[in-house]
Amino acid sequence: MFPRLALVATAVAALAGCIRADDDDHNEDRNYKYVAVFSIDGFHGSDVQKYVSMRPKSTIAELLETGYEYTNAYCPAPSDSFPGTLALFTGAFPRTTGVWYDDIWDRSLYPVGSDCSGPPGAEIAYDESIDFDSTKLFSGGINPSNLPKALVGGNCVALYPHARLRVNTVWEVLTSKGKETAYTDKHPAYDLVRGPSGKGLTSGYFPEIAAVPVTVDDTITYDNLHVDAFLDWLNGATPPNSEGTISGIPTMFGGNFQAVSVGQKTVGYVAAPNFPFTPDLLKAIDFVDASLGKVVAALKAKKIYDDTLIIIASKHGQTPIDPTKYGKIAPKAVTNATGVPVTWQTSDDIALIFLENQGDLQTAVKNLNGNRTAVKINDIISDGGLIAQGFGDPAKDPAVPDIIVAPIPGIIYTTSTAKIAEHGGISEDDR
Repeated sequence: MFPRLALVATAVAALAGCIRADDDDHNEDRNYKYVAVFSIDGFHGSDVQKYVSMRPKSTIAELLETGYEYTNAYCPAPSDSFPGTLALFTGAFPRTTGVWYDDIWDRSLYPVGSDCSGPPGAEIAYDESIDFDSTKLFSGGINPSNLPKALVGGNCVALYPHARLRVNTVWEVLTSKGKETAYTDKHPAYDLVRGPSGKGLTSGYFPEIAAVPVTVDDTITYDNLHVDAFLDWLNGATPPNSEGTISGIPTMFGGNFQAVSVGQKTVGYVAAPNFPFTPDLLKAIDFVDASLGKVVAALKAKKIYDDTLIIIASKHGQTPIDPTKYGKIAPKAVTNATGVPVTWQTSDDIALIFLENQGDLQTAVKNLNGNRTAVKINDIISDGGLIAQGFGDPAKDPAVPDIIVAPIPGIIYTTSTAKIAEHGGISEDDR
């Protein structure tokens, strides 16, 4: 629970590369009238230092002069965008929120289009696949016909992303007190931040990133929509195609930047000492920094800069930073390595495995251990290990996978030829 707005800054300690803009005396008791919170998706703590050394007059560098940098902060594990977002706005990890990934399995829910009859268990996909038309930048929002189903009070209902969340969000706390809020992100599925009540956002703005080509330049163009939304909100205006309308400057507003993440996945870092940014990745970071500068300038123009807490974080990192560590293995190879029937496997630089029969666990773990070299496994977490490491108990929680497979850092379980990095895992570069 978030009884006071001041605790927003506490939630950010769950994430990597965090900056809190504050007064010169670092007065922790200061009260703020507004909060502006941004995620630079993919941005590592090491990227902050590298960038500031290159751009000592940048917006990020200037904010650090009077702010805090949380150098021992981490993203959640797994480091998918959904748990990363929720760590920021709830202070909780997947064991508590019940949200592990944007595409995962749940043993208690029912498939899209079903009438909730038969045995439970379904894929829970909260990405562009739930839009009315994900080929369009403004996709029409969430189509309830594309949602998984849940039995609620004996009724079979479509389960919106926000309704899957088990804990409240800071956005809900604010709106429950009569404050206005506004948020933007890469899919309409980020309805998630509304929280279980569904009332956390006064206004949501969700252009569909899947409608945009996967290049740094195209993603910068896309991210500019978010920047325009930030500036609109600071003028008390609501961007076209929004869900809900604000009447003034929101008490809390924010959103994400995607360009850095795309740069890391497509061009990455230079294989040289300290892993310099490639030109396109640096272009993406420069764009984000300039955009933050526009927000700071607008706050100052509105004479509310000193009354605003600025939080800059990352939902997730990206692995590998060192391009020489990159490698890929087909997800099916991991599935086959269990040697037992698998109901579902979510794969990125991690494999989250749900077994058809939980009684097969020890056999699956033994077989995976026997295939460590073949599928480049670094760690296998199951049973008591899941509980001890804070992931939860799959015997009691339908959202917890039976097995987590962490590959050797740099290895991605994918068949894609378009990526040289990914997130979602539990490696140091991810978090």
